[in-house]
Amino acid sequence: MLKRENVLIEALPYIRELHDSITVIKIGGHAMLDQTVMEDIVRDLVLLRYVGVRPIVVHGGGPEITRNTEKMGKKPEFIAGLRITDEETLEIAQMVLVGKVNTRIVSLIGKHGAKGIGLSGKDGRLIVARKKSPQKVLIDGNEKEVDLGWVGETESINPEILMLAVEKGYIPVISPIAVDVYGNSLNINADSIAGDIASSIKSKKLIMLTDVPGILHDPSDPKSLISQISLDDAKKLISSKTVQEGMIPKIEACVKAIEGSVEKAHILGGNLPHALLLELFTDKGIGTMIYR
Repeated sequence: MLKRENVLIEALPYIRELHDSITVIKIGGHAMLDQTVMEDIVRDLVLLRYVGVRPIVVHGGGPEITRNTEKMGKKPEFIAGLRITDEETLEIAQMVLVGKVNTRIVSLIGKHGAKGIGLSGKDGRLIVARKKSPQKVLIDGNEKEVDLGWVGETESINPEILMLAVEKGYIPVISPIAVDVYGNSLNINADSIAGDIASSIKSKKLIMLTDVPGILHDPSDPKSLISQISLDDAKKLISSKTVQEGMIPKIEACVKAIEGSVEKAHILGGNLPHALLLELFTDKGIGTMIYR
């Protein structure tokens, strides 16, 4: 086990490398429901800010949207893993993401001594999106087109408001609710948004905090972690369908971000205490790093 002073010395070159750079961090999975885990993540975010890293946070909230939908007596609808978002579900998503999860993260940032600022993709037209076209899915072996409702995909990112906030020392916290050219709200995948934002601002790193340790050779074996993988090999994992459904949008977002000038992307388990610090400031890290 490393002595405390050796841990600090090992961290030094990474702190120096990341100093004054922007890192986009996507928080998702069941960490959103666990106050203790969320507190640990936010404490790490604040530490990053104080050692000179400039974090931008994008958060999801799928499990909490599902829980609140059920509380309101409405049954969540999914087809082939995709959430059907009618007007009522969109209202619940906005309430949970913007009114609850976002404000909770901002409050925790303040509690630990930094300045958080909550934003949705609608603020300053940060995320302009278009409604997704009907998706082709397999249902009982037959291919059908399904309209997902008020679900969007990115058309453009306007990062001006983010850069103003970062330059003034704030940690922006972004909910994945976008706006279209007609002023309609759209629910949008938080993994995709994190990758799009990282690309648009040429972030040094993109980090995905999720429920699994990283990309696994065998999804049923947490010990089969792939510690590092090249961009080309990451693409092959998607094309060969060797990763599970939930991991695909994360890898796709990482690939897109690196192709858009992000240096490295990381996928790691957010439930491990201080996962962010261990991944960024140690030689071995704890998750999967995707490199150009």
